[in-house]
Amino acid sequence: MCFKAPESSYPNRNNPPGENQDESASGRGDGMKSKRVVMIMVALCSMAAAVTWAQTKAAAEVTALLREFLAGAGSGDRAIFEKFFADDVIYTRATGAVITKADIMESLGKPAPASEGKSTYSAEDITVHEYGDTVIVAFRLEGRTEHADGKVEQAHYRNTGTLLRRNGRWQAVAWQATKISEPVKPK
Repeated sequence: MCFKAPESSYPNRNNPPGENQDESASGRGDGMKSKRVVMIMVALCSMAAAVTWAQTKAAAEVTALLREFLAGAGSGDRAIFEKFFADDVIYTRATGAVITKADIMESLGKPAPASEGKSTYSAEDITVHEYGDTVIVAFRLEGRTEHADGKVEQAHYRNTGTLLRRNGRWQAVAWQATKISEPVKPK
């Protein structure tokens, strides 16, 4: 015994061209198909744009947070360190020492000698890779310290950090700083 589909499964069987919604003698069926394809493409492009916008938004948020952090880091602004680093951060300093947020916050409580000067920091060559609620950021850190005697020191680092979005805000959970060696000067 063979299965036979009901007559309604064959929309064009008993109707002449032009009487079905999907087909007409004038080619309106092809027009309807084209409209469907266009509508599907518009929907897919809209979804892609929404995803790209969300990714761009996350990158912009993390970049703004990084710049805000660096602007306050030179003055030892405790609030900005508290905001930037998660309580469970793993920070590997340029010296290779691994420290915690408690170590970072403790170091901020110690007054810096005036001879150390005033430091400012900026980020260059920022790259952000997004993975949902996780973002990897890599950049070149430019440090500049002005001493009371007028001497200016500059230091350059490559930093890589992993930030998570928790409770609607981004915080660094892993950080790595590597000092960039000064190029050897020819003799």
